[in-house]
Amino acid sequence: MPSYIVVGGQWGDEGKGSVIAYLALKDRPDLIARGGVGTNAGHSVFINGKKYAVRQLPTGFIQTEARLLVGAGVLVDPGVFFHELEHLRDFDVARRVGIDYRCAIIEGKHRELDSTNSHLHGEIGTTGSGCGPANADRVMRTAKLAKDIKELEPYLTDVASEVNDALDDGKLVLVEGTQGFGLSLYYGTYPYVTSKDTTASAIASDVGIGPTRVDDVIVVFKSFPTRVGAGPFPTEMDEAEAERLGLIEYGTVTGRRRRVGWFDFDFARYSARINGATMLALTMLDKYDKDAFGVTDYDKLPRRARKFVEEIEERVGVPVALIKTGPELEHIIDRRDVI
Repeated sequence: MPSYIVVGGQWGDEGKGSVIAYLALKDRPDLIARGGVGTNAGHSVFINGKKYAVRQLPTGFIQTEARLLVGAGVLVDPGVFFHELEHLRDFDVARRVGIDYRCAIIEGKHRELDSTNSHLHGEIGTTGSGCGPANADRVMRTAKLAKDIKELEPYLTDVASEVNDALDDGKLVLVEGTQGFGLSLYYGTYPYVTSKDTTASAIASDVGIGPTRVDDVIVVFKSFPTRVGAGPFPTEMDEAEAERLGLIEYGTVTGRRRRVGWFDFDFARYSARINGATMLALTMLDKYDKDAFGVTDYDKLPRRARKFVEEIEERVGVPVALIKTGPELEHIIDRRDVI
């Protein structure tokens, strides 16, 4: 069975959570592993009208038979971790989750520094979750690791071994990324970026699989990209225009209002290229064309929505395989069998 990685192609907030949740239920992967930075990114999933937001655990928690893993490259905040075990109790997460014993720990001092540092929180606009300072300590070889935290002991494992063993056994593995390409420490709009690389290559490394073990990379784009915090945003529209279009959103972690922009085809093409995208997912098509709301058959999309999808495919050079037409899990068009 194959493995595939899902990453964000813009500045985060692309709707990766809804795409991952759909894939988790539709494809029923045996193992779902999370890479990425840490607790500074939130993924939201709407299930029967109820919103579930996670910052630490894999968004694929909804697949109740899957093993859930947090890769060694991810920062762990024990407080957030245990909160989410309780928050997701209906999904029996505590029984299924494993944290790599090599994950670095976010401590109170990291959150304090992240929230009070004028450069990080003031100028860059970080979330205050402590990820940057925690990664700095990791680089300096002074960070605590998950294996040093007694209360985490029941959940510790070797994620890299589990993932590779699953692939050896022919099991399906879904790997989740966080943030978005534009926030990559290497390829994003530095210095207005997160504290590590966020591309598919980095996410694979986070969970311990080599590039030859990845079969597909799904890059997620939103019809109207958004950005939280400071930094360049070439296609940004003003707040009045965003309000006129009904594009008012707030960050899952910070609660800050998101900046909104027009779809940037050149940026999307570069993002898809660096991530090695084999297919794209497009979210919130119903915000681009309200008549697309809830449509689940590509042939039944209104003409304006279809032309937008076709333009993305032509200008980005990668097929759009998954299209979200609303917030619920069933609001999706899955074209993977025909592209």
